[in-house]
Amino acid sequence: MTKRHQLALATALVAALALGASGCSDTKKGSQGAGGVNPAAANDGLTIGGTPAKGGTLTVLSNQDFAHLDPARNWVMPTMDFGTRLLYRTLVTFKAEPGKGGSELVPDLATDLGTPSNGGRTWTFTLKEGLKYEDGTAIKAADIKYNVERSFAPDLTGGPDYAAQYLAGTEGYKGPLQGKHLDSVKTPDDRTIVFELKRPVAEFSATTTLPTFAPVPQSQEKGPQYDARPFSSGPYKIESYDRDKKLVLVRNEHWDPKTDSVRKAYPDKFVVVMGLKGGQIDDRIIAGEGADASTVEWANMRPESAPKVLPKPEIKKRLLAESQGCTTMLHLNNSRAPFNDPKVREAMQYAVDKEAVVTAGGGPALTEVATSYLPPALAGGKQADPLKIAPAGDPAKAKELLKAAGKESLKVSFSVSTGDKGRAEAIQQGLARAGVEVVIDTVDPGAYYDVIGDLSTTPDMSLSGWCPDYPSGSTWIPFVFDGRTIKPKGNQGNNSQFRDDATMKRIDEINAMADAKEANQAWRDLDAAIMAKSPSVPLYLERKPLLVGTNIAGAFGHPVWVGQIDYATVGLKDPTKSQG
Repeated sequence: MTKRHQLALATALVAALALGASGCSDTKKGSQGAGGVNPAAANDGLTIGGTPAKGGTLTVLSNQDFAHLDPARNWVMPTMDFGTRLLYRTLVTFKAEPGKGGSELVPDLATDLGTPSNGGRTWTFTLKEGLKYEDGTAIKAADIKYNVERSFAPDLTGGPDYAAQYLAGTEGYKGPLQGKHLDSVKTPDDRTIVFELKRPVAEFSATTTLPTFAPVPQSQEKGPQYDARPFSSGPYKIESYDRDKKLVLVRNEHWDPKTDSVRKAYPDKFVVVMGLKGGQIDDRIIAGEGADASTVEWANMRPESAPKVLPKPEIKKRLLAESQGCTTMLHLNNSRAPFNDPKVREAMQYAVDKEAVVTAGGGPALTEVATSYLPPALAGGKQADPLKIAPAGDPAKAKELLKAAGKESLKVSFSVSTGDKGRAEAIQQGLARAGVEVVIDTVDPGAYYDVIGDLSTTPDMSLSGWCPDYPSGSTWIPFVFDGRTIKPKGNQGNNSQFRDDATMKRIDEINAMADAKEANQAWRDLDAAIMAKSPSVPLYLERKPLLVGTNIAGAFGHPVWVGQIDYATVGLKDPTKSQG
């Protein structure tokens, strides 16, 4: 999924803590040399606060509302975590564990991880007994089928499109709102659902962790208004939702923990307070006074707050900063000059000063240089580095390549979100060393992806990232580098407009592999092959810094949900100290 970051980032704040200026491949280390420990990594793989007690109110302080809570439209990683852990369940989900354990699939609504047949083209799931909605009615297989069908509705935009990619017979289908249903999703009885796919999909179990595969009963359909009041199949239900201001969740008394091995549902209530300023949120949780002791923050801690946290052990022990597992890239517009020339694109790989970009993002405690497209989670736990370019770049080599391409001087346009202006300037300065003049255009965050996703307004260069929806290269490379995904409007993922026949052929070959292990290695090999063609420049990997209050327990950054707190297990040390 697209990584939409809207933070205004200060420069060199964490670097001022004597962490140095360069990234490194070992996320436990800084850049002071071998053994330099990154203070932001102190709680990697750990759970903060011990085991929660049951009860109380946990408050989430946020600078924003949720993009979508409708499970057919929910495709932003942290919000998928919130929705699928608290409000609705999916056929399969991920373990609630920090570190590598969190990437393990476990049954959720289903009794197992699904049974493939017909060479991996048919997948059958059986629902557990005793599953109920918030009103006590039974959850049926037909309700999951209905939500899968809803994901095709033109009015319900923004959600995952794996159903459209994988299911057979979906051409021209526009969803169930007009009474039409998919023949490729069958429900022979209330507890059985069968998916007929257009090709074998070895990791289809993982696909069913997405909100698309949560149940929505047809009787509750409200079209676009369903966003404001999803009908609960999870441990909590919506008591009230004042958009952009406050969301209150209370217990769903019909949720049966005997059917759910993942969600612990410790608090009695979740309250999400929205519209706060990022620095204000940081300061409140750092102080941890009164009700703020029982709070967590939704969006990342601001880089300028790092000096208030990292040097102070008592506060640092309340900081989660897991890797987000996403790669941010400088996309080069391959559809026109000068970046339709592979030599010019290769020169950009050498011209960029990634060290400066990392510093602009708060320093190496929170940001790491990227050396390949696939993030470490999809590359065996460690980044590949096929080009072996120094983090600060090699402007002399870049000049040599540009000269060979007959482009000794270039002037290019570069659009970025206003929050990324500091990083854009670091890129601008790095490219200037190689004789490339960059003209920066800052765009309001709310309009940025519309601008770079409209082929009539796409600049020469843009900045965006991509995160895997689950640990498979199939959720990454085809979205970012398959030329067939490019759209005239609403284009996302393939922002470089990279159309390469050999790459598309190999994507199809890997997608046809029945062995997931073989496919994962093939994605890694293809990653290196695409790096050699340089459609984009991988820039950095980010951590997700999140502060929690002194009364918070059971908090860890989940490896699948881009380091967001796993809302399945978080709670309070002492519920009597909470308010609300």
